[in-house]
Amino acid sequence: MTFSEPSAVPNLGETTPLVPPIAPAREVEVDGHPGPGLGHRTLTEPYLRIENVHKIFGSFVALKDIYLNVYPGEFVCLLGPSGCGKTTLLRIISGLEQQTQGRVIQGGKDVSKLPPSMRDFGIVFQSYALFPNLTATQNIAYGLENQKLPKGQIATRVKELLDLVGLEGMGHKYPSQLSGGQQQRVALARALALSPGLLLLDEPLSALDAQVRVRLRAEIAELQRRLGITTVMVTHDQAEALAMADRIVVMDKGYIAQVGTPSSIYQHPSSPFVANFIGVMNFLDGVVEAADTVRCGNILLHAPSNEVPVGQAVSIAIRPEDMRVADIATDAPNRVEADVVSREFLGAGYRLDLTLSGNARQPITLEISANRARNLNVEALEALSIQLPPEMIRVFPKE
Repeated sequence: MTFSEPSAVPNLGETTPLVPPIAPAREVEVDGHPGPGLGHRTLTEPYLRIENVHKIFGSFVALKDIYLNVYPGEFVCLLGPSGCGKTTLLRIISGLEQQTQGRVIQGGKDVSKLPPSMRDFGIVFQSYALFPNLTATQNIAYGLENQKLPKGQIATRVKELLDLVGLEGMGHKYPSQLSGGQQQRVALARALALSPGLLLLDEPLSALDAQVRVRLRAEIAELQRRLGITTVMVTHDQAEALAMADRIVVMDKGYIAQVGTPSSIYQHPSSPFVANFIGVMNFLDGVVEAADTVRCGNILLHAPSNEVPVGQAVSIAIRPEDMRVADIATDAPNRVEADVVSREFLGAGYRLDLTLSGNARQPITLEISANRARNLNVEALEALSIQLPPEMIRVFPKE
């Protein structure tokens, strides 16, 4: 069975109380849990556990060695490029796809071999999957009617949900009469109708224009926190993951590359892939010269080398916004001269493409605020001094 078409929208679970759940307290320590693919410890038992999940299509390995805990009330984003396995993992969680190996445990129950109709989840698809011939009210009521609930109870619940997602008074409209953002709200309300224990979101905002996406992602995140519903969302949009998630699971080629809070993954990426995929990152070629010292051409940079052996070729990583361009002491560590190659006005600031002076001559990008740019008279700049703060540098051994 496939749920990609409106005519095949699933029964989203067993009958549950129609009152939205109360958000549980989150007692969480980040990046402290031992074990593969985790990086999270809590005093609460996981609500969803993925244990040693593999998925093979013929000779293609889509998922391998996937371990992941998702805790009650948590919002987790599966983030990665196309083909990394994130959608396959979501489909395995929902039962739309059967894993080749491993277990899925939800609420203490092994659901690995259960069909979707016997799992406790609601799902929102990228395509919304609304019935075009049913009104918003009828779409939301669909799962409730399948549960044979009293009509009065259904009507009350649908009104609650329309109010909850900001569609008061619009229940009579058909999908074709609603904007993309409104259709997505209807799909979200339908997924929440049976108060499922788990909410699954499959790139729910990718079909919307930029302004609607920004507004709706904030609304979904706020609603999720208010209801306290455990949520797993698939996205390839790093901005969505950073803005919405409690934790991000970065995936690459069927593996979990890193798990952590948005801030920890952004500030402390574990690999060049993660560093480059989350945000914008500069990479300079270098060689470890000594403990905490890396040579970049004829420039010596103080940097945490993470016990990389002397003589090892490395990539020196620093984010464009982490470099300093003003009030730099003459003896400040990692103060270097750079030539301005080009400049790009971004509205709120400028992006400068530079090359480091001297033998290094390596390109590097700097981002500064509009106020800083005015003070520097950036339009007339041909060269400037910059600092690469040692604490902002990451050093990765080259493979």
